[in-house]
This record gives sequence, C-alpha cells and structure tokens, in this order.
Amino acid sequence: MNLRRDVFQAIADPTRRAILLLVASQSLTAGAIAANFDTARPTVSKHLQILTECELLQQQQSGREIHYHINAKKMKEVADFIEPFRQMWDDRFNKLESVMKNYKNQNKH
Repeated sequence: MNLRRDVFQAIADPTRRAILLLVASQSLTAGAIAANFDTARPTVSKHLQILTECELLQQQQSGREIHYHINAKKMKEVADFIEPFRQMWDDRFNKLESVMKNYKNQNKH
C-alpha cells in the first residue's frame, strides 16, 4: 500500500519546518542541511525525502551534489489554503479589541 504524503502532515513535523526555513533563502546540499541538526544524517535524509515527495522541496543536480531548494509554488498553495483562516481570526481579534475598547470606555464614566 503506497500512501501519498500530505503537505500538512509534512509540515507538522518541527524538523521539517526547520529544514524549510533553512532552504527558504538559499539552496543547500543534504550535508549542509544535516549539519544544522543534532540527529543522524539518515534521519535528515528521510525528512528531505518526505518534503520532496510532497513537492515542498525540489532537487537540483549540480555535478555530483544535489541541492535542495524551496518550491515556492507549492508553498503558495499552502499559504493560500491557510489565508482564509488567518483572515477569519484577524477579524475576530479586531472585533474583540473593539468590544474591549468599548467596555473600557464605559467603565471610565
């Protein structure tokens, strides 16, 4: 049974989120990525495999090295999914702030 990985399962792991942050600004090799973690290199390789399967990372061959870089298009899909929720919570907090200001003003008088 071949389970297709979901991007949200992938980004649920803190190590994978840290990897995404590392490669957000520059492409890095697996060794350079692994050097930032206190875990075995095969563990980091597994994380890279998951992120690549979900298309959050892309691989680029450069000579004998493989560089990993962020797939901005896939990250935008994640951001687009989350945006309505962010907007909903912004609206709720703005309403709460308004209620609290009114409450404070009423209690001053």
